Amino acid sequence: MGKGEATRERILEIAEAAVLAKGFGATSIDEVIAEAGLTKSGFFYHFRDKNALAREMLRRYVETNDRLFDDIFDRGRQLSDDPLQAFLISLKLLAEIMADLPSGHPGCLIASICYQERLFDREVREMTARSVQDWNARFLGVFEGIAAVYPPREPVDLHDLADAMSCIVDGAIIMSKTLNDPRRLERQILLFRSFVKLMFSPNQSPAA
Repeated sequence: MGKGEATRERILEIAEAAVLAKGFGATSIDEVIAEAGLTKSGFFYHFRDKNALAREMLRRYVETNDRLFDDIFDRGRQLSDDPLQAFLISLKLLAEIMADLPSGHPGCLIASICYQERLFDREVREMTARSVQDWNARFLGVFEGIAAVYPPREPVDLHDLADAMSCIVDGAIIMSKTLNDPRRLERQILLFRSFVKLMFSPNQSPAA
């Protein structure tokens, strides 16, 4: 990584930490500049304005989460050819990763943006919506694969079930931060895992 790329990455790290701690509205470019040890011209060389910074932060955040989910779900599929078992393994791995975060999950950048969407231009808002749609589509594909082998025990809209996965994760992040209980995210993921087992298990003995 060259010096310019390293500086850009440093700015993004500082800005993301500040935004997750107190929101976009309370995060100023001046404080990011001061923390990064830059001049204003140095900052604006990399980012034209706050919307440009938000776009790159969002792109970086989505790519990081996509890589995390890719790794977790690929690992689940490597450990089991059964779609239900593979997903249950992946959820267990996800819960373990969340439990290993020393101070809990730092927060959701997408939630920070949507709560203050009037601060951003149309492109940032569209990127935010598209990222949520893409994650829901990822989970929908997983549930469609499971349902093709294990029809759900109760009528359920798989689109809504895919949405629920995102809602539980983001909701648990908010709750864990609000109540200062980092382990709530892990527990909610495991609870959703139990629900999926009950919903798709072919008999009275849920899948392991």
